[in-house]
Amino acid sequence: MLLKTPRPVACLRTALAALGAALALAAPASADFPDLYAGDVTCSVQPDSAGVRLCAGPTTTFDGQTKIDVNVVLPPAPASGADGPYPLIGNFHGWGGSKIGLDAETQDWAERGYAVFSMSDRGWGESCGGMDPDRLPLSTVCAAGYNHLMDDRYEVRDAQHLISVLVDEGVAHPQRIGATGFSYGGGMSMALAALRDRTMLADGSLVPWESPEGTPLTIAAAVPRWPWTDLAYALMPNGRTLDYVADAPYLGPDGTAPIGIEKASYVTGLYGTGLGLSNYALPGVDPDADLTTWYGLINAGEPYDSNPLARDVIAEITAHHSSYYIDHSRPPAPLLIQSGWNDDLFPVDEAIRFYNRTRTRFPGDPISLYLMDHGHARSQNKPADDAAFALRRDAWFDHYLKGEGTAPPSSVEALTTSCGGASEGPYAASSWRALAPGEIRLDAAAPQTVAPAAGDPTIGAAFDPIVGSGACATAAATDLPGAATYRLPAQGGFTLIGSPTVVADIAAPGGASGLAARLLDVAPGGTESLVARGLLRPGVGGEDVVFQLHPQAYRFAEGHVVKLELLPSDAPYSRPANAQGPVTVSNLELRLPVLEQPGGLAGMVRAPAPKVVPPGYELALDYRPGGEDDGGQTGNEGPGIGSDRGGGANERGGGGPAHRSGGAAGLARGGIRALGRALILRLRCYGEGACTGALAIRAGKRLLAASRYSIPAGATQKLKLGLTRAGRRFVARRRGSARRAFAARLAFTDSGRPPFELARPVRVSRR
Repeated sequence: MLLKTPRPVACLRTALAALGAALALAAPASADFPDLYAGDVTCSVQPDSAGVRLCAGPTTTFDGQTKIDVNVVLPPAPASGADGPYPLIGNFHGWGGSKIGLDAETQDWAERGYAVFSMSDRGWGESCGGMDPDRLPLSTVCAAGYNHLMDDRYEVRDAQHLISVLVDEGVAHPQRIGATGFSYGGGMSMALAALRDRTMLADGSLVPWESPEGTPLTIAAAVPRWPWTDLAYALMPNGRTLDYVADAPYLGPDGTAPIGIEKASYVTGLYGTGLGLSNYALPGVDPDADLTTWYGLINAGEPYDSNPLARDVIAEITAHHSSYYIDHSRPPAPLLIQSGWNDDLFPVDEAIRFYNRTRTRFPGDPISLYLMDHGHARSQNKPADDAAFALRRDAWFDHYLKGEGTAPPSSVEALTTSCGGASEGPYAASSWRALAPGEIRLDAAAPQTVAPAAGDPTIGAAFDPIVGSGACATAAATDLPGAATYRLPAQGGFTLIGSPTVVADIAAPGGASGLAARLLDVAPGGTESLVARGLLRPGVGGEDVVFQLHPQAYRFAEGHVVKLELLPSDAPYSRPANAQGPVTVSNLELRLPVLEQPGGLAGMVRAPAPKVVPPGYELALDYRPGGEDDGGQTGNEGPGIGSDRGGGANERGGGGPAHRSGGAAGLARGGIRALGRALILRLRCYGEGACTGALAIRAGKRLLAASRYSIPAGATQKLKLGLTRAGRRFVARRRGSARRAFAARLAFTDSGRPPFELARPVRVSRR
């Protein structure tokens, strides 16, 4: 409140002000935040932690009654100047965990000027978790405090609300908010990035993300670690995700793909962990969060597709618990996604799916991948690899939350899986596609039948993520009776980097069988190691069925043999089908993306074959001709194993063009500058065909500039857009201010796709 001071005491006021200034020099400034959340949470200085401040305790979330336990760590109280608002990082815990305290990572962020927010998600820790005495059914604060399985309408909205209160209280800057977390927390940070500046209400509708006092908020950057993007696919894959298509929904583009195969050992372990530590809704209380009923349904097994409840569960999981299905008419926040090669729960596929769609719809938008042997079991989680990634993470946050450093380029970096030594790499490329310039292929035309009872439980246990011994486990390299087995002969060493791809004719009578694939490294001594695995629900099968194993970066040493094994199940990792029948596989082609260039290994390495695109799918933008700066899938193929089966995408895709022929424009590197009476920027034409359309640039509701463009395929064009009269006045004011950069929105109306917007800064030249 401002009070008018009577004139007769003006001299006294001046004297008191001078005395106050003198005292301020003699004593440290007092903190502005003795407590948060309207007094619910008390803050205290941590003398043994460089003076950062920890604010810890329960408060209530957006519904006004549900208890959520929070930690907020603030930088040390400033010696002078304002105490806040600070850029804020939301750091979210994994399944079975609770709010993150003052660990080394949090303290480092706080000492570098970030506020750090963490909370125990609904149904965990002291947010009505399994050990929280307030969770009793009669407790008002926990009536809705049960585990909603990372629901955008509840857990994610809780985080948004509690962060927005920190904005109203002057702790956090509304436009400088970041999100990160592992596993369950990775799913949280993916959802926050996808929502960006929107909130999902209980009915599933999206509204602007605003604080209780009406301040607009946005996620400026996110760094999800080991996240899922499609929880249904992560827990019950059906084999319909491909790492080169633009869009990969769980049930396929026409919604008719079968429900997949349960990752049994993981799902059982996760459910049991939650049963002991979390707070599940009682069966029948909330159909959208009935985890116990869902678990029973999954474990009862097939038939799933004819079960209305199973279809309802898939619809619920995709609609409200998976970032991939959040409305994507607008780009996500700048994303750096870290995933693990040997993570059998949320493998690299989960990141690739979201990455490809974002690159296709919003080319040039900031999105990067960092891939390494780090994540859930069977990952090795080497400290040196984690330290290398931390440098990228901190640079990402520092730029997008603080404006420090140059903009990190959109890229893909990979460290290899390596047993007994340091990881190789990082290998870097401008895109996922460009990471693997070569391909090694194997053809096997002869039919093989996978028998319903094939497999060896001791080998399955050795390679299981829960009961096995990890990424470096070995087993006897025997060809299992009843399995379909394929081998590449021993050769010079090479590095697999990408998704092993199988194309085959498959016959699976009855349509309820499963198929499990394991790619193995057979050493000269007769032992084998698991390199990659995958699960397919083939339905009744068909010709030219394509599916992929999880991506991997792995060095096959000279003299080692590559072995592909097809089984009815990968038990105990995957659940055997109730009605498994014999599955016949013929005309199989195995494609291995490799780090080596075409022509290498005496011609064994070839240029990548054209992709097999199933009906209804489209190639991701990077895989279309002219869609990637680092070269296409062309070149002379040297002699190798197998034939040139497959031809173009249409030959194996089953009818008609598989992608649009027009290009799609995106912002190229270099940013946007306001120079004189114009805005200067560069557009690149991605994809096949020329790019034509219109571009409008706005600051708030103010139109700054607009222009049409026509750019040849694959070309980059510099544009000079004249400022409108309102734009000239706006830029002139910015030119005279201390902070000359400002936020703008670029609205594209492009013939290659639906209209969309990008948020980008504009830097104003001094002259």
